[in-house]
Amino acid sequence: MIKLGYDVEIYRRDLLELVNSGDTIIELGCHIGGTTKLFPKDCNVIAVDNSPEAVKEMEKLDVKFISGDVRLHEILAEVFKITQSCDVLAIDLGGGYHPDTVFKVFYIWSSTFKPKHTVIRNRGILEFFNSAKGSSEKIASDEGYLETYHDSGIPPLIKEFDLWTPKLKK
Repeated sequence: MIKLGYDVEIYRRDLLELVNSGDTIIELGCHIGGTTKLFPKDCNVIAVDNSPEAVKEMEKLDVKFISGDVRLHEILAEVFKITQSCDVLAIDLGGGYHPDTVFKVFYIWSSTFKPKHTVIRNRGILEFFNSAKGSSEKIASDEGYLETYHDSGIPPLIKEFDLWTPKLKK
C-alpha cells in the first residue's frame, strides 16, 4: 500500500497504523527524529537525513542513522549494505517542496527495497493526486512500490538528478 499525506500528524498516524512489531523501516528525511521516536522499540529502523542538526539528535535514539542526501547513489548503496528489503518506507523530504524530487526518490528507493508499505509526506504530490482525474485503465499496485518495476537490486545512477540539483556534483 502507498499512502500520501501532508499534515505531519496524519503522516505519523498513517505510518503507525502500518508498522508492526519487528518490522524493518527505512525512514528518509528523519530530521531530528520526531517520527522516529514513535516507532516500536523492537523495529529495525534505518533513518537517513542530511541536515546538520539531525546528527546529534539521532545519536540519542537506538536506530541506525546515516547522515547523507537520499538523492545520492552512494547513500542508497550504504543502506542496501545494511538491508536489501524493508517492510515500511517512510518519506518526508520537506513536506511541501519539490514533488518531482520526492517522487523520484520514492521510485528509486521503493524499487530497490520493495516495501510492503510506503508513506509519503508531500503537499505537491498529494495535490496532484487529489486534482487528477483517473483514466479507465486499471494500472495499480497493492504493494508499497510500483509493481510494474520488476528489476531487482539497486537501479543504475540516475543522471537526471544533475539537471535539478547541480550542487550534488562532486
